[in-house]
Amino acid sequence: MTKADLIDAVASEVGISKKAAAEAIDSVFSHITKALKKGKKYTHVGFGTFGVVKRAAREGRNPQSGAKIKIPARNVVKFTVGKALKESV
Repeated sequence: MTKADLIDAVASEVGISKKAAAEAIDSVFSHITKALKKGKKYTHVGFGTFGVVKRAAREGRNPQSGAKIKIPARNVVKFTVGKALKESV
């Protein structure tokens, strides 16, 4: 499913224009992103939880040359599937 497909589905199901549906969807994702940037979690009961996890620095290898490289620490987004979604799939 693409973003356009989601906009079409929301617009037809709720009975609003595609422009209003696109604005609503963009707003939802914007607020989720802002929460994650602040280190907070976003939980949608039955669907899942988005959270931020700190990945430690580690040593890796360049696959072409085999040379050791340092991979810096960074924050990554983690998604945990909710029970209802897990059971439906």
